[in-house]
Amino acid sequence: MSYEPIFDELADTRFTLNNGSGNLPAVGFGTLFENPAVTTEVVTHALQNGYRHFDCAERFRNEEQVGIALHAFIEAGKARREEVFITTKLWNTNHRPERVLPAFEASCRRLQVDYIDCYLIHTPFAFQPGDDLYPRDVFGHVLYDSGVTLIETWRALEGLVDEGRCRSIGLSDITLEALKDIVAVARIKPAVVQIESHPYLPEWELLEFCRQHGIIVVAFAPLGHGMAPNVLEEPVITGIARRLQKTPAQVALAWSVQRGVAFLTTSATLSHIQENRDISTLPHRAMQEIRQDISTRVRFNSVVETGVPVFIPQQK
Repeated sequence: MSYEPIFDELADTRFTLNNGSGNLPAVGFGTLFENPAVTTEVVTHALQNGYRHFDCAERFRNEEQVGIALHAFIEAGKARREEVFITTKLWNTNHRPERVLPAFEASCRRLQVDYIDCYLIHTPFAFQPGDDLYPRDVFGHVLYDSGVTLIETWRALEGLVDEGRCRSIGLSDITLEALKDIVAVARIKPAVVQIESHPYLPEWELLEFCRQHGIIVVAFAPLGHGMAPNVLEEPVITGIARRLQKTPAQVALAWSVQRGVAFLTTSATLSHIQENRDISTLPHRAMQEIRQDISTRVRFNSVVETGVPVFIPQQK
């Protein structure tokens, strides 16, 4: 059975960046794949199906394959570079200021772009500098770098904005407390904060703080990463989906955009790529139900505690 998407304007929502450098498409596509060999083909499918916001990272080790897809699509005249919002991230081993520019330029080369729309600090945790993504001691413990502070790394990112190499900068996998510390002293305020968020982890307090400061929140794992307890099996979500003749995923993703949060989904399956952009505006009643009637609270990824991204299954 072929999938025939029907879009309303919600799928094309864009959020304005606080530094006047453009806007970010609310519907985003993540590029971390279990099999990196599929990257170019899958990103091409996403572009063909209307995605214009791509989330990349040095740590994903496939920026070059993403770049091939983006470059070919733009060179073919199917989109202008300024229509495609490209985010990538500085990994934990490159937090020292002198390592930021070389890491940034390497990402630009791999992605085949002259500028990055948004450059994020992947986590607030600095690891020992070097080529090993996860430097560890003989006992397997991550080796952190006490010789650099987050604000020092942030100052280096501010320099990238000053030079026009980067349109905006932000933070990822950060707690509200750590975000407040940066906002208090930053010369260039964060434009974007990327965090885990879904109906089981709505992060209302962090979202409110970001609203007050004009910061866009981008949710990763907006569907709960398929883990237990499963967001897509939540009775409130499935009930709304039945009423509206949408899938539970489409309900959860529409909820995200309507509450002002951009999202990233990742799939190598064409039908899911299409489904995740086929979102429609939810009735006010449905938005209230999701906020008031879902009591489960789960964080699936412990990266905010260690700087090491890892999804950990939970049980009700």
